[in-house]
Formats: sequence, structure tokens, C-alpha cells
Amino acid sequence: MKTQTEYKQLRYRAYGMLAALWVLLLLSFFLALNTGSAAIQISDIFNLLNQPETDLERRILLELRLPRAIHAFTTGALLAIAGALMQVLLRNPLADPYVLGVSGGAAVFALIAIALGLAGMTVSLFAFIGSMLAMLLVFGLARGQGNWTPTRLLLTGVVLASGWGAIVSFILSIAPQGKLRSLVFWLMGDLSFAENMAPGLIALGIGIIISLYFARNLNILALDPQQAASFGIHVPRLRWQIYIIASLLTAMAVVQVGNVGFVGLVIPHLLRLLGLRDYRLLIPGAVLAGGSLLLLADTISRSAITDVVLPVGVLTAAIGVPLFILLLYRGTRKI
Repeated sequence: MKTQTEYKQLRYRAYGMLAALWVLLLLSFFLALNTGSAAIQISDIFNLLNQPETDLERRILLELRLPRAIHAFTTGALLAIAGALMQVLLRNPLADPYVLGVSGGAAVFALIAIALGLAGMTVSLFAFIGSMLAMLLVFGLARGQGNWTPTRLLLTGVVLASGWGAIVSFILSIAPQGKLRSLVFWLMGDLSFAENMAPGLIALGIGIIISLYFARNLNILALDPQQAASFGIHVPRLRWQIYIIASLLTAMAVVQVGNVGFVGLVIPHLLRLLGLRDYRLLIPGAVLAGGSLLLLADTISRSAITDVVLPVGVLTAAIGVPLFILLLYRGTRKI
């Protein structure tokens, strides 16, 4: 049993980690706003806010870089929260926001919209409709005519995700050559069309509030579902609530950027290894770390190669794969 002093030390360590993540997020934002073809010094960022509307650097900052940075942050944060919720829902540290096929439905409908020549908010609307359809399909098929289990939910989601993947491959195979690049970029994560910041920020704020509201129950459910039931928690209802929340957060992230992998898988796992196992601390940590990771990945993607903007999903995979292998290696050493 841990003593009261040891619990205090763990709590102070967790608060210190959250403070360090805040610093990382601020540095990531300044780096994102400062990096680009037109160099803007950090010391000039605040001064530009008072410049006339016609000032070129001010327009670059407010109309291009800031919306893109906000989109990157909100998307990374949404995926990290959704990943943390999915992992406690399925009781599997390898679960990620895309495991139940929500992103597959969004991808199919978004690709159909792009192939039809649609753009902007219309593509986002199609993607959201597709993600909601995928969520309802998993919801209905996993329940069937009886009770459901996390295993049944996972199998249903994986099967439907494979089906969506087959449809995506079919669309890509018949798409006109002129549309193919746009389709592929969307599938790999594209922040080039970041404009309206409000929907992502609103969704993130609501997601944080709801997740923190359920944090105590999530802590108990992560330990043992039977123990959660003994505390008076309605476990089946809580699981469906977690699934719906995680699916909606994933849908919003996919609508904003497309498919961006590894953020929702690696970030919650990394934070648990660092000691943030309490969901009252894990959720804020996931917001800060997930947002910082995608901000840094997007900054690198648009500055690593001159005159070429890489899909941000390429960078998250490049960062996530070695990081996940390292986490997996550390985990196997403890077994």
C-alpha cells in the first residue's frame, strides 16, 4: 500500500507533467505560427495583431497559419481523447479511434463528394453523414437481438471497417486522374483547407466537459467492470455512452482533416506510461499532448521539403511507428 506521502508525490509529479505539456503546446503554437515561406518572428506575432488589415504578414498569420494551427490542435486533441475512451471501452491498450470503422464511413462519403467535384464545407458535411451512418451500423449490428460485449463490438467494427476500406479502394480505382491526388491527400490527412475554427473548438470543449464528467466512472471501469457495477454504475449504459462520445469526437476530427493515424493510439498509452492513469488528469493531458503532436507534425510537413506540403498523416505515422515500437518494447520488458 502506498503511503499518503507517496500519493502526494505522485500527484505533484502528475501536475508537473501537465505543466510541462502546457509549455510544449505553447512552443508548438509559436513554432507553427512562425514557420513558413514568409518568416514571422515570434516577437512580431503580437505586434501584427495591431497592424492594418491590408498588412500582408498579418493576413498570412490570421487567415492561413492561425486557422491551420487551430485545426491541427483541435484534431490532435479530439483523436487523443477518443483514443483514451476507446481503450477503456474495449479494455485494450491497442485500440484507437478508427478501430470501429467510423472513419471508414466518413472516408467513403468524403471521397464520393470530392469525386463529384464538391469542395469545402460540402465535403465535410458528406464526411459527417458517413461517420454517423457507420456509427449507427456498428451500434445496431453489435447489439443485434440480445446483449453485446466489447468483443462483439470490436469484431463488428473491424468487419465494417474492412468493408469501408474495400469501397474506398474501389472509388480510388475508378476515380478520374485529375481527382486522384485530392482523394489520396484527404485519406492521408490534409490541413490545406482549414478555414472555420469554431466547429472543432466547440466539439473539443464539449468533449472535454463530458469526458471529465465521466472520469470517475471511467477510472472504475478501467479497473474492473464488475467492480464498477458493485459501485452502482450501469455498465452497459456507460459503455454505450463512451462509444457514442468517442465516435462523435472521431467523426469531427475526420471531418476537419481526414484520416490521421497513431495520435489516438500512442498518446493515451504514452501518458499512462508516464503515470497519468487517473482520467481526471489523463483527459487534459491527452488534449495537450495530442494537440502538440499534430501541431508539430503539421509544421514539419509544410517545411521539411521546399515547395512541397506533405500530408500530415505521413508525419504522424513517421513519428508514431517508432514511438509505438519503443512503447511496446518497454511494455514487454515489464511482463
